[in-house]
Amino acid sequence: MTDRSFEPGQELPELKVTPDRYLTVRYAGASGDFNPIHIDEDFAQQVGLPGRILHGLWTMAQVARAQTEAAGGPHALKRLSVGFRGMGVMEQEVVVTSKVRSVDEDGTVHVDAEAVQSGTAIVRRGDAELKP
Repeated sequence: MTDRSFEPGQELPELKVTPDRYLTVRYAGASGDFNPIHIDEDFAQQVGLPGRILHGLWTMAQVARAQTEAAGGPHALKRLSVGFRGMGVMEQEVVVTSKVRSVDEDGTVHVDAEAVQSGTAIVRRGDAELKP
């Protein structure tokens, strides 16, 4: 989609991904974040969580992935910021939605995005800058 044109108000394709029950263990190894709330079910429950929770940065990566897929590849994502607002869990679908806020004269696309799981936003105020 490298030649895709973007217009203010345009909704970008949704990204839907369901993290499997071992995702946090794999992600801990890849990221170096071995916080037990992500990898130890008993510990997570002892500190008041429903169980192991997703790494926030994994969720942010899904927001980034939605933008890069819509804009034609990772080279197009120039900036991304998000607000973490909820806990994500395994084995429940995460849906990333994105909408073009504005397009600059130079072709820079400004996008609002969020990630929702089971009706709860786990990433809000996603703000991406794309240069397709």
